[in-house]
Amino acid sequence: MLGEYPISGRRAADISASVERAVGVGELLPGQLLPPMRELAERLGVNPNTVAAAYRTLRERGVIETAGRRGSRVRSAPATTGRDQIRVDVPEGVRDVAAGNPDPALLPPLAAAFAAAAAEADRAPVLYGETPVDPELARIARAGLDADGVPDGPLAVVSGALDGVERVLAAHLKPGDTVAVEDPGWGRTLDLVPALGLRTVPVGVDDDGPYAEDVRRALEAGARALIVTDRAQNPTGAAVSSARARALRSVLREYPETLLIEDDHGHGIVDLPLHPLACTTRHWAFVRSAAKAYGPDLRLALLTGDAVTVDRVSGRQRLGPGWVSLLTQRALVRLLADGAVDTRAVAAAYGRRRDALIEALARRGVTAHGRSGMNVWVPVPDETGAVARLQHAGWAVAPGVRFRLSAPPGIRVTVSTLAENESGGEGRKEGEIEALADAIASALGPAPARGYV
Repeated sequence: MLGEYPISGRRAADISASVERAVGVGELLPGQLLPPMRELAERLGVNPNTVAAAYRTLRERGVIETAGRRGSRVRSAPATTGRDQIRVDVPEGVRDVAAGNPDPALLPPLAAAFAAAAAEADRAPVLYGETPVDPELARIARAGLDADGVPDGPLAVVSGALDGVERVLAAHLKPGDTVAVEDPGWGRTLDLVPALGLRTVPVGVDDDGPYAEDVRRALEAGARALIVTDRAQNPTGAAVSSARARALRSVLREYPETLLIEDDHGHGIVDLPLHPLACTTRHWAFVRSAAKAYGPDLRLALLTGDAVTVDRVSGRQRLGPGWVSLLTQRALVRLLADGAVDTRAVAAAYGRRRDALIEALARRGVTAHGRSGMNVWVPVPDETGAVARLQHAGWAVAPGVRFRLSAPPGIRVTVSTLAENESGGEGRKEGEIEALADAIASALGPAPARGYV
């Protein structure tokens, strides 16, 4: 049935990763049957429920499909972004607090910046072979990185934070290698790693970032890379604290061959200081995105790291897209030079909305988390029920399964467009946050508050 490919693993996450890796590299082909659950459980020496959980994960991610007695088989067109399919359709009249987008009212107008960049391009068109990084953007970026304590290193420009993460992983790892990822964590990262033929191992997270001991266990078990979100962690809002950064650096120094990737996608919308981990390992990369503060469609992030890593990323980029549009880079330079975004005011606005919802939930006996960024994570006993009841009450929230590997269930609420007050000029009523808190508390019922790791 499976030819020469052996499915492996003792845990549901390992079994599903084994199958997904085989699909990604073509060792399991579209339409190929998988063993019946009891047969595979016997072969692996595990409980049939473990295999059932693995198959359920693979179905949710769009890797396999099940047709009753005809068994489970690899989908004819396997999805590599299965978690994106786990979303709630927002009917008319339901308030969307699930999308994860910044508040459009806090994004800068782009027309003048792009007009200025286009005028410059008209005077001196960008041709093949020119520098891939605008010198003025490099100067501004380096000054900001220096101010935040990010070690010196060469710079590259990539098409967003996730593009940078993918390029760094591909530059150093081979199929079958293991990557330690935050759990809960950004769903697209959790999709990206297996799509590259890599394995994931979950690392628990609290408000101060990844647990150092979880990282240690993952590296002891052979993980070759670690991805850390420094601030505005999605979905929990965690931000790496000074104490947690010291603990993580201590662990990483014991494993200097670990590939360390830091994601600072929340730069410009957070008011907490950065505590970088960079330079504690031989190969490292730090990615800083402009999307949250200046607009997702800019598709632009700055990447720095050790010389070997940045050289590999830049070299592979030259063989593909070549470079990220200098027109876009120069438009961002104009936005930065003109102070188009008051980053402190934006961070404060998101902070007030997060805090207001967390405090409103606390008054109702509901624990929630959101130390930075634009999202609040609410642990729930039953995700499916909570999402359905909230939608019935007029609120669309993101189900936690989009962001989890083995972490307990939860829901993600994006606070970016919630009203701050009645007379703040935002056109919404003060009662919006209170109404949402009422709906969440009602959807959870009398269950006790829970942690999220």
